[in-house]
Amino acid sequence: MSSQRALRVAVVGTGKMGADHVRRLQHVISGARVTAVADIDAERVRTLADAIEGCTAYTDPMLAMAAQDVDAVLIAAPGPAHEAALLEALGRDLPVLCEKPLTPDAASALRVLEAEQRLGHRRIQVGFMRRYDTEYLQLKRLLDGGELGRALMLHQRHRNPAMPAWFTEEMLINDSVVHEMDVTRWLLDQEITAVTVHKPTPSSQAPAGMSDPQFVLFETESGAVVDVEIFGHCGYGYQVQAEAVCERGTARIGDEHGPRVNADGRWSGRIAPDYVERFEDAYDREVQAWVDATRRGEITGPSVWDGYAAAAVCEAGVRSQRDGGRVEVELTERPPLYR
Repeated sequence: MSSQRALRVAVVGTGKMGADHVRRLQHVISGARVTAVADIDAERVRTLADAIEGCTAYTDPMLAMAAQDVDAVLIAAPGPAHEAALLEALGRDLPVLCEKPLTPDAASALRVLEAEQRLGHRRIQVGFMRRYDTEYLQLKRLLDGGELGRALMLHQRHRNPAMPAWFTEEMLINDSVVHEMDVTRWLLDQEITAVTVHKPTPSSQAPAGMSDPQFVLFETESGAVVDVEIFGHCGYGYQVQAEAVCERGTARIGDEHGPRVNADGRWSGRIAPDYVERFEDAYDREVQAWVDATRRGEITGPSVWDGYAAAAVCEAGVRSQRDGGRVEVELTERPPLYR
């Protein structure tokens, strides 16, 4: 497409995340506009399209991708719908930004990986937005710079005030800890080789039948050890923190996202209520980077390999969560397209 023309985007899936991306594409970032929205909820998608000049509503995502006024696709539908949408987009050679997960399991992610390889060039970016967060970017630069030496351990915390009623225990791994899986691979520039999940006594705030919080251990190919506290019902707000322990020092992020105030004999700060607010800037940068790269004819950011690797680590994590013990991660050989 011409780099002088606004990127015409179809948004597939218009729930909380998809609707927020529609708002972002239309009113926050530059160089793009929404020309199609697709969702099985006909009333919701029609209402959304009616508010955007030149936008068409679809209940079939395949029809949206086939439209003549669509240059690229942003997929924000539930994970089980991703594989079909991604394969359709690859069949049409359309650039894609796909919210995590790439697909719900490693086998389907591998099918998408193989389809993109057959195409011969990258077309899909996976929406691991923490790679675009200011604090994570600072930590990445610090680790890559080498002044602290090799990273030996990484401590991470992921706390939500509450989870929806439909949220399952497996989703603590597949929908929450998956972010730590990706950011671990990215920060340390290596694969995760094994996962062990520990379950302390559940919180009284945890739903019946869910063990929450959980403590997840990763092992990496260099021998680094990474721990993740996932707490789905902490009750007080949304917190994401990380601390790298290196040979010559440590670095920590996520303690205070916003100002710290000292007054009236005490100090205080604010904790974000959810992930949309905490990572709003990261989402903005992620989508802007995708739009800019697509208009240049490039695909950057997390790849299908990253999505597949995260799915494989998730599967090991869910097995450990269910059966206990240490579970090794099974990965195919990394193809040249993703090296």
